[in-house]
Amino acid sequence: MRVVSEVIEYKSWVCLICGWIYNEEEGLPEEGIAAGTRFADIPDDWRCPLCDVGKAEFAVVEF
Repeated sequence: MRVVSEVIEYKSWVCLICGWIYNEEEGLPEEGIAAGTRFADIPDDWRCPLCDVGKAEFAVVEF
Protein backbone atom coordinates (compact mmCIF):
# COMPACT_ATOMS: atom_id res chain seq x y z
CA MET A 1 0.00 0.00 0.00
CA ARG A 2 1.33 3.38 -1.00
CA VAL A 3 0.70 6.39 1.22
CA VAL A 4 0.49 9.74 -0.52
CA SER A 5 1.12 12.66 1.76
CA GLU A 6 -0.69 15.87 0.96
CA VAL A 7 1.60 18.85 0.57
CA ILE A 8 0.13 21.96 2.14
CA GLU A 9 1.42 25.06 0.47
CA TYR A 10 1.52 28.06 2.75
CA LYS A 11 1.95 31.58 1.46
CA SER A 12 3.61 34.68 2.79
CA TRP A 13 2.00 38.10 2.62
CA VAL A 14 3.97 41.34 2.67
CA CYS A 15 2.75 44.72 3.88
CA LEU A 16 3.18 47.09 0.93
CA ILE A 17 3.66 50.01 3.31
CA CYS A 18 6.35 48.80 5.74
CA GLY A 19 7.53 45.43 4.41
CA TRP A 20 6.41 43.32 7.40
CA ILE A 21 5.69 39.72 6.36
CA TYR A 22 2.89 37.44 7.56
CA ASN A 23 3.78 33.78 7.07
CA GLU A 24 0.72 31.49 7.05
CA GLU A 25 2.75 28.50 8.23
CA GLU A 26 3.99 30.35 11.33
CA GLY A 27 0.85 32.39 12.05
CA LEU A 28 1.07 35.11 14.67
CA PRO A 29 0.57 33.34 18.02
CA GLU A 30 1.31 36.47 20.07
CA GLU A 31 -1.79 38.04 18.47
CA GLY A 32 -3.93 34.91 18.80
CA ILE A 33 -3.49 33.78 15.18
CA ALA A 34 -2.58 30.09 15.20
CA ALA A 35 0.14 28.57 13.02
CA GLY A 36 -1.35 27.47 9.70
CA THR A 37 -3.94 30.25 9.60
CA ARG A 38 -4.57 31.41 6.04
CA PHE A 39 -4.38 35.16 5.44
CA ALA A 40 -7.98 35.08 4.19
CA ASP A 41 -9.07 33.62 7.54
CA ILE A 42 -7.60 36.47 9.60
CA PRO A 43 -10.38 38.84 10.77
CA ASP A 44 -11.05 41.72 8.36
CA ASP A 45 -10.38 44.29 11.07
CA TRP A 46 -6.85 42.94 11.71
CA ARG A 47 -4.06 45.52 11.36
CA CYS A 48 -0.37 45.23 10.47
CA PRO A 49 1.49 44.85 13.78
CA LEU A 50 4.26 47.16 12.57
CA CYS A 51 2.55 50.08 10.81
CA ASP A 52 -1.17 49.58 11.61
CA VAL A 53 -2.57 49.46 8.05
CA GLY A 54 -5.38 47.08 7.07
CA LYS A 55 -5.34 43.78 5.19
CA ALA A 56 -5.97 45.57 1.89
CA GLU A 57 -2.38 46.86 2.00
CA PHE A 58 -0.94 43.31 1.86
CA ALA A 59 0.07 41.33 -1.23
CA VAL A 60 1.06 37.70 -1.58
CA VAL A 61 4.80 37.11 -1.95
CA GLU A 62 5.78 35.05 -5.00
CA PHE A 63 9.11 33.26 -4.85
